Amino acid sequence: MKQESAAQPASNGNPAREKQPNPRVGLFITCLVDLFRPTVGFSAVALLEDAGCTVEVPQAQTCCGQPAYNSGDREDARAIARATVKAFQGFDYVVAPSGSCAAMIREHYPRLFRDAPDLLPEVEALAGRTHELTSFLVDVCRYRPSSQHLEESVTYHDGCSGLRELGVSAQPRQLLQAVESLELKELQDREVCCGFGGTFCVKYPDISNAMVQDKSKAVQESGAEMLLAGELGCLMNIAGKLRRQGSEMQVRHVAEVLAGQLEAPSIGSSDAEAASRMQRRSR
Repeated sequence: MKQESAAQPASNGNPAREKQPNPRVGLFITCLVDLFRPTVGFSAVALLEDAGCTVEVPQAQTCCGQPAYNSGDREDARAIARATVKAFQGFDYVVAPSGSCAAMIREHYPRLFRDAPDLLPEVEALAGRTHELTSFLVDVCRYRPSSQHLEESVTYHDGCSGLRELGVSAQPRQLLQAVESLELKELQDREVCCGFGGTFCVKYPDISNAMVQDKSKAVQESGAEMLLAGELGCLMNIAGKLRRQGSEMQVRHVAEVLAGQLEAPSIGSSDAEAASRMQRRSR
């Protein structure tokens, strides 16, 4: 996904806000969004612009380095981190629609450079201004969506990195509460891992499969029509298991719902299924 966009001031009737310059935000797209679900990136841009930010997507960005880091390849992880620091110089904030990528930059980049005093200050500066999307919207922008409507029930899965490393839990739910007619049905064991874990599912496939089996069972037992999360890796993992079990439950990134961008097929579903759902919504 390659896009640059400049936001217009979003005052929402607040005179004080009209006088403040728009924060300049660099959007960290993430590999999975770029390769598999660009609509999440477009939704993130729409939300950030609506919150009053000027949004840019640096074309020099690549992976955050998490797969290398988790596999013990510190040399390549540091090289990727240095490239990320360079790509996101000059932004007031860096925002990612992923708790794991945001946590990699915030929590793990400084650890990679703890023995490099010449680079550490710049790395720590990047870490300090990097945020997960829903956390940034709520905690920094004090944003509340005001025009979204969805007459469906949803359940929400908390991704491990966002929850445990960044404390992201209440923020997406607060945003969802502002969507008119949306019903949130909490998931049993909502804070339990889905078994994806990046390289974990490759290293321990049997354990990973057992974990996503339990998670998909809880999702279906919630009685919700749609599963949401802020982590695309989790969503793809759970959606794959649901489809193999014959479930037609919709699976989407929370940003897509908050931005009202529901035209694309849900994760793991076909174009025909998406067209059928859109027809039902328009009736």
